[in-house]
Amino acid sequence: MSDPRPIGFFDSGIGGLTVLREVQARLPAESTIYIGDSARHPYGTRSDAEVRTFAEELSDELVARGVKAIIVACNTATAIALEHLRERHPTTPIIGVIRPGAAAAALATRTGRVGVLATVATVRSRAYFAAIKDENPGTRVIERAASELVPLIESGLTNTQAMSDAIHVAIDPFLSGAPSDRIDTLLLGCTHFPLIRGEIDTALGAPIAVVDSAAATASFLQEIIAVNGLEAPGSSRGTAADPGHLGHTAPASTPVLPEHQLFTTGDPAVVDALATRLFGETAPRAQQLTLGSKRG
Repeated sequence: MSDPRPIGFFDSGIGGLTVLREVQARLPAESTIYIGDSARHPYGTRSDAEVRTFAEELSDELVARGVKAIIVACNTATAIALEHLRERHPTTPIIGVIRPGAAAAALATRTGRVGVLATVATVRSRAYFAAIKDENPGTRVIERAASELVPLIESGLTNTQAMSDAIHVAIDPFLSGAPSDRIDTLLLGCTHFPLIRGEIDTALGAPIAVVDSAAATASFLQEIIAVNGLEAPGSSRGTAADPGHLGHTAPASTPVLPEHQLFTTGDPAVVDALATRLFGETAPRAQQLTLGSKRG
């Protein structure tokens, strides 16, 4: 049994492309649809009600396009709206990025002191704090908000003095205090932040493990897809027939190539530039999309 429908992704902007990259690397036979809501970023400084409304519109759009599962590739939307979206779309598996990232951080720490760098809304929700404590109640979790990094990343201002200054404002408090009290693991609690991973590593300047949720989320998705029999044709288990089963052999078939679509409510050129950097020249061109309250 196989399911050729695409997997849907949404984020407040371009940061979720880091999750998309990990999923495509792990599940190359799967088709995907990605929507980035750059016109309304950042979500991290908005009210919970606004974030829930935006998440509803994005998930509704993906369900209307026939996806078989949804990745909420935005930490803020995961923290605030994940359970609401699952109630809204009960027949569609919906996966957030917080629990997989929290589990990875809890496993990575050796001293039991984990820092979380996230948006204002994610920190306010205490979602990472609760998720890491669920994994290991003895872990000390220190959270810091750095929403100001998101618009700089969305604007492409990564190699600037403004970005460097903003990173140090966010990171330096993790490095203060006695060495015995400092974190040994930093969890990037926003899918935009892996796009400045090199700059963050430089600012840390210390042997601190840096964890982002993208790889962990891709691994979790792979398990969900397999358990629910949703694998695409041509994947390891999503073949047309089981060779040798009941004496039969697999029928001749034409390979099914995955299709990938990128949509943005913002500037397609910005998405194209990052997509080319992450996926190469074969990346699909971003298409303009209007959602909900932004429709004329």
